[in-house]
Amino acid sequence: MKTTPFTEKHIALGAKMHEFAGYNMPIEYSGIIDEHLTVCQAVGVFDVSHMGEFWVKGPHALEFIQQVTSNNAAVLTPGKVQYTCFPNETGGIVDDLLVYAYEPEKYMLVVNAANIEKDWNWCVSHNQVGAKLENSSDHIGQLAVQGPKALATLQKLTSVDLSAIPYYTFCTGELAGVKNVIISNTGYTGAGGFELYFYPQDAMTIWDAVFRAGEEFGIKPIGLGARDTLRLEMGFCLYGNDIDDTTSPLEAGLGWITKFVDGKNFTNRAALERQKAEGVTRKLVGFEMIDRGIPRHGYTLTDAEGNEIGHVTSGTMSPIRKIGIGMGYVKAEYAKPGTEIWLDNRGRKLKAQVVKPPFRH
Repeated sequence: MKTTPFTEKHIALGAKMHEFAGYNMPIEYSGIIDEHLTVCQAVGVFDVSHMGEFWVKGPHALEFIQQVTSNNAAVLTPGKVQYTCFPNETGGIVDDLLVYAYEPEKYMLVVNAANIEKDWNWCVSHNQVGAKLENSSDHIGQLAVQGPKALATLQKLTSVDLSAIPYYTFCTGELAGVKNVIISNTGYTGAGGFELYFYPQDAMTIWDAVFRAGEEFGIKPIGLGARDTLRLEMGFCLYGNDIDDTTSPLEAGLGWITKFVDGKNFTNRAALERQKAEGVTRKLVGFEMIDRGIPRHGYTLTDAEGNEIGHVTSGTMSPIRKIGIGMGYVKAEYAKPGTEIWLDNRGRKLKAQVVKPPFRH
């Protein structure tokens, strides 16, 4: 298994470790619910060094990004970040990712850990314009410092005014005495906070400084288990569960990152444009359990008569709401908020209701 710069630290702290995307990663420390609440109420730290980072450089950098991603990267100015996806040739999604606009001819793509090799091969094979690509995934460490006390924690460590970094923007500055740290406001938890990107040799300097700075706020290390429950409470998609090679961005409610602007001839544009005009037959929805029960990935969703109308892609017991919550694809006519649907839990029919995420209010 691959390791991150923090793997030995996780083990020393007694984390429950497990393989994730080929990496030995912490799943939980003090328990998923405790960690989830820590992020919502105070501050928690996630090791996300397993994520992938590709640099795109040169005079054709933007042209390349416009061809392989669905969103309109032409609107980005230096310091801005954009959520987007790589559409494939058959209407599905290769991966969802972030585009960081560094300079007019320099961008960073942040991709999912499980898809690094797939995404890299996709980018290389679709680079018809001669953009300069570099896979720096093994040379960048990343921590996500999340929660309402994240800003107060990190502000002790940098002269950069963190309150001047709005959502989906970033800057580069010194933090904990380490130069050239990327400080980004693009969290996956809905609780506020920042991501820090740095060279692996600086990893422990930053880890130790962050935990000292956050001590007064009850800072804790957080595992991937709580990362999943936090993103699910916000209704954020997880690649491999809610979106994949077979799900269209329009079915997944990602029409807002699929921009059919003039001059942007991205992969499979014509087919997606046609799908937008004709409408989709299924939609990704959020739902809350009315009956007691926890939805699980793969469970069948039915109408009142028991006819199959879709399936669950993600589900859990919400640590904040204390009810079962989930996301799943249903036939388009069942996608309206307020619609009653049923979860088939091994033959038991449990009532649920379609709602518009986020589930955490």
